[in-house]
Amino acid sequence: METCFDFSKCRGEFKVYIYPQAEESETATILTPSPSYQKVLNVIQESRYYTSDPSQACLFVLAIDTLDRDSLSTDYVRNVPARLQKLRLWNEGRNHVIFNLYSGTWPDYAEDSLGFDPGMAILAKASMSVTNFRPGFDVSIPLFHKNHPEKGGDPGFVTTNNFPVSKKYLLAFKGKRYVHGIGSETRNSLYHLHNERDIVLVTTCRHGKSWKDLKDERCDEDNAEYD
Repeated sequence: METCFDFSKCRGEFKVYIYPQAEESETATILTPSPSYQKVLNVIQESRYYTSDPSQACLFVLAIDTLDRDSLSTDYVRNVPARLQKLRLWNEGRNHVIFNLYSGTWPDYAEDSLGFDPGMAILAKASMSVTNFRPGFDVSIPLFHKNHPEKGGDPGFVTTNNFPVSKKYLLAFKGKRYVHGIGSETRNSLYHLHNERDIVLVTTCRHGKSWKDLKDERCDEDNAEYD
């Protein structure tokens, strides 16, 4: 990984630079990041690590929204390869961090299908497999909802760390399971943990336009319980 990262840029204070949106736009029209990506940028800009001077930066963050790389999504940004090549500091991705939550498109949702070559950039990515994760280099991040608050609320006051806590449910999940493609192996096995008491995991196969063509023998039962 030594060739992927220029450690000389990090000898001083640890600083993070965010590209101006105007520099990353192919036309006079500046692309507006999705609300989710704008939250990421806001948090960095408001932190003590942010710098507006690229010469002082250790890491570089794109203003190009790369969170959702599903070409069917309304948040999908086109022509990313051309946009990256315009960046004077891109340097094949060295010292850059690329954030991503969703990759590929239905039905495969291929993990490595970003629609562009990240080069030597660090990937801060959700749902990353051990096959593609580069320990000590990439960053595994949670898949957060678009309505997730940018900042937390009041600080918590923990008085004990006893576990499990005295709540009715130990684990609960309700959502889609993908009978094909990335994530399917894990979500298709959730029913093994579902006991209808303190662990409640209900899923539906209804996802995409052709889900009926791909459904398995459990789909009818799962859909009924989900509803």
